[in-house]
Amino acid sequence: MQEIKNIIFDLGGVLLNVDYHKTATAFKLLGANHFDEFYSQANANHLFEALETGEISEDSFYETISQACSPQTTKVQIQGAWNDILLDFRTESLSVLDKLKDKYKLFLFSNTNSIHLTAFNKILLEQTGNASLDNYFKKSYYSHLIHLRKPYPATYQWLLEDAKLVAAETLFVDDSINNIEGAMAVGIKVHHLLPGEKIEDLQL
Repeated sequence: MQEIKNIIFDLGGVLLNVDYHKTATAFKLLGANHFDEFYSQANANHLFEALETGEISEDSFYETISQACSPQTTKVQIQGAWNDILLDFRTESLSVLDKLKDKYKLFLFSNTNSIHLTAFNKILLEQTGNASLDNYFKKSYYSHLIHLRKPYPATYQWLLEDAKLVAAETLFVDDSINNIEGAMAVGIKVHHLLPGEKIEDLQL
């Protein structure tokens, strides 16, 4: 068995606490009563996939989703509801990353979007004084910037090639089983982080 030399971490549900239900509730209050049918941890319809791969602009996203909301719903209200999913960073987990950097090459790979990136960077700054997560990783991969997203196997293959990593020497940690299965398909070792489990609990 090959030794692990690299670890790729997911963001939401691994380093950053998130609550999909909070965002769904916020959108329902704006009149989007069926929001949770087209966006959840396990599923995202084309609008959200397009936002997460940078295919559409923030304004296009706001305009499209406003059509599912009550008339006169503002962009600021939509932005607030969309960002309600983001809670706070797991500061003890971030501290673990600082220790792991001496032993492994660390990478971040997140399905996210420009709206959330701005919002969680603000949360990070308030909690830690760091303006970006780049301080913790050799490289951060955000789906809207690389125009690829999990859980597609071809996405993981692209990342391996871009970072010059060997799959068998790489561990991927994510809280979504769909994403875990995608990584396994290209030979990456995986750990499915279960509810209540933290990376500081892992034997790394």
